[in-house]
Amino acid sequence: MSKPDMSLLKAVTLVFAILLVGVNVNAVNALAGSEFHSDDSEISSGNIETQWGGHIKCRGAVSWPDDDSLYALVGTTGTCYDGNIESRLKNRTSFGSSVYLDTHYEIVFSGGDTRKTQKELENLFPGVETWNYLPANIEDDRRLMDLTKTLQDRDTSILYHRLDRLSLTVQQRRFVFRAGRQAVTWGNGFLFNPMDLFNPFAPTDIEREYKVGDDMAHAQISFGASGDAQLLYVPRRDPSTGKVSEDQDSIAGKIHFARGTTEFDIMVAEHFDEDVIGAGCSGYWGDTAWRLDATWTFTGKESDKNGFLSLVANMDYSWVWWNRNFYGFMEFFYNGLGNNNYSEAFTDNDVMKRLDRGELFTLGRYYLGGHIRMEVHPLVNIFLTLINNMDDPSGILQPRVTWDVTQNLQFTCGGNIFYGGRDTEYGGFTISPGDIPIKTPDSAYMWLSYYF
Repeated sequence: MSKPDMSLLKAVTLVFAILLVGVNVNAVNALAGSEFHSDDSEISSGNIETQWGGHIKCRGAVSWPDDDSLYALVGTTGTCYDGNIESRLKNRTSFGSSVYLDTHYEIVFSGGDTRKTQKELENLFPGVETWNYLPANIEDDRRLMDLTKTLQDRDTSILYHRLDRLSLTVQQRRFVFRAGRQAVTWGNGFLFNPMDLFNPFAPTDIEREYKVGDDMAHAQISFGASGDAQLLYVPRRDPSTGKVSEDQDSIAGKIHFARGTTEFDIMVAEHFDEDVIGAGCSGYWGDTAWRLDATWTFTGKESDKNGFLSLVANMDYSWVWWNRNFYGFMEFFYNGLGNNNYSEAFTDNDVMKRLDRGELFTLGRYYLGGHIRMEVHPLVNIFLTLINNMDDPSGILQPRVTWDVTQNLQFTCGGNIFYGGRDTEYGGFTISPGDIPIKTPDSAYMWLSYYF
C-alpha cells in the first residue's frame, strides 16, 4: 500500500476540523442568549464550587530474575524486593454549570532492588531504558508543559511529584472543549488498542484507573443517538532539543456513528511524522458483544517500509455458574511490525522509536489474549489474564485477587508468570552484539488502596 500525498491527509483533517468547529460555533451562538449569560451572572455572584477526592496506594513487589535475564549482567539474581507509595489528590473547581477546571496532583516514592539494578544497567549500557523491558519513571521530556519535578534521586529510590491533570473544560449541551493536561482514549481493544495512539496502556498493565495525562486540546460534539465527532491536537517537544517541533505533534479526528445495533468509528491522524488511518466497528451477536479495529500507518521517510497494518478483534460475555457471576473476553491482535527474529527487532528503527514513545509493547506478529473474572463474593473477585504469542508459543499469565475490605479500602494481590522456551519472546532471547539476555522475571505483588 503506497503512502498518500502528505498534504492530502492534512487537508482531510483540516476540513474535518473546520466542519467540527463550524457546527460548534453555531451551537454556541444559539446558546449565547440564554445559558452563557446565566453562567456569567452565576460566576460574578461567586457561584464557584469545588470537589475533592483522591487515593493513597501502598505497593510491595517481589521478583525472581535468573541467569537468563538482563539483570544477570550486573550480578543480580535470586530475589528482588521493591516498594512504592503513591498519593493522588484530585480537585474539580466549577465556575457555574458550563466551565470547570480539573487538577490532579500526585507524589510518588519508589525504590528497591529493581531500581538499583536498573541504575547499574544504565551505567553499563547507556540507553537500556528504551528497551522497554525495565520499569521507567514518568517524565515530561516530550510534553508541552514540564509539570514533573524530581525531589530526590538515588540509586535505590526516587521521590517525585507532578500534575497528571490540569485541564479547563467548557461544556454546552452537545459541545465539549477541553484544553490542558488530560487523557483521551480511542478504540475498542481490551488488552491491545492500535487506535489509541495517545499514551495507551500496555497490554500487561493491571492497574488502569488513570492513563498518564498528555497536554492537548480536545473538542467533541454529539449528534445525539446518531453519534459524535472528535478532534484533538497534541503539541510535543523534541526530547533532544527541548523545543516544540511540528514533526513531534499529533492531530487527529474521529467520527463515531451507529446503524441499527452496530457502531462504527472512522479515524484519520497525523502522528509524529506519519499518517494513520483507522476504522472500527462493534455490535452484538446474541448476548455476546464483539469489536473490531484496524489501522494502517504510512511510515515516515526514515523507514524502509511503505506502511503496516495493526488489527484487534475481541468478544466478551457475562454468565452465571454455580450461583457465581462470571465475565470473560477473548482478543486477537495482529502487529504488522512484528518479527519472529526478536534480536533484529532491536535494530529496527520503526520498532525502537515506538518502544521509546510507549506505543508498542510486543515484538511478535500474532497474539491471542483472554481474561476471566469470577465474583466469589460481592466484595471478593478473582481474575486471570492470559497473553499468548501464537508463533512461539510463549506468553504471560496474570492471576490476581481483589478484596474490598471497606467502602474506601481495597486489597489486591497477584502475580506475573512468564512461560516459553529459549529464543521466544516471553521465555527469553538474546540480542547482539554480546548476546545480551532479554527476559522479564516472574513477580508477585500486593497493593493496599485507600480512596477518599
